[in-house]
Amino acid sequence: MLYLALFLIFLAILFFWQSNRQRRQAGLPGGRIIYTDTRAWGEVEKPFFYSEMGLTGKPDYLVEQNGRIIPVEVKSGRTPEVPYDSHIFQVAAYCLLVEKTFGKRPPYGIIHYSNRDFAVDYTPELESALLDQLAEMRRDEYRTDVARSHEDAVRCRRCGFRKVCDQKLA
Repeated sequence: MLYLALFLIFLAILFFWQSNRQRRQAGLPGGRIIYTDTRAWGEVEKPFFYSEMGLTGKPDYLVEQNGRIIPVEVKSGRTPEVPYDSHIFQVAAYCLLVEKTFGKRPPYGIIHYSNRDFAVDYTPELESALLDQLAEMRRDEYRTDVARSHEDAVRCRRCGFRKVCDQKLA
């Protein structure tokens, strides 16, 4: 009976260690995972929607920590020195969706790259910049002459509008 108890304690410690290791690899802060958009964990969750802005999104994870809800976005590409603006705005959009859905404003969101994490403070300034960006995107939906926003030939080759674009590179 003593050996069985020791074996079960050993198993519990092993499972606890493994779960902490997996949490760190996914870039998740401590807390309870309340939402996930990774197919590895089963059926994909329903997206969040903020009708006033026409904004829809599915963060990779939402972690509840001390009553706060923290969105986490996992990126598989190379790790930049600083997060890309598009990734910052993506996490800001998830923060806005969390605030509108749960009535709790996240203090920050996390961008997880393969070997580095960035905490993005969800400040009023970032929220304002996000809302301005969304408004500009809405205006551009109805324009017929929107200019290309980059000089990246690789990005152009992967674009879904390449066949009809008169500004494509290379």
